Amino acid sequence: MPFRAPQGNPNAVKRSRTPPPEDTFEEAAFLKALGEKQKPVSVKLLDGQIFHGWIEYYDKNMVRLTREGAPNLFIFKHEIMYIAEEGGKRK
Repeated sequence: MPFRAPQGNPNAVKRSRTPPPEDTFEEAAFLKALGEKQKPVSVKLLDGQIFHGWIEYYDKNMVRLTREGAPNLFIFKHEIMYIAEEGGKRK
């Protein structure tokens, strides 16, 4: 069944909503807070791999994930699905 717009006043002005912004500019603040507190994080990549560590450095294109007992990683942001905080503080 096709979608039908509600019937009403044909002279009424249709108000369109502004689409949400592409960038909220909160990413840098989030990454900075994680790095300063050395919060443990999980980084899931688009291919499904998950890495654990803490964010030591970031810029507009990549993050540096520092890991204990494993090599540190430079990960391009376009390869990251998400970054999630883990409980506790790094020891």
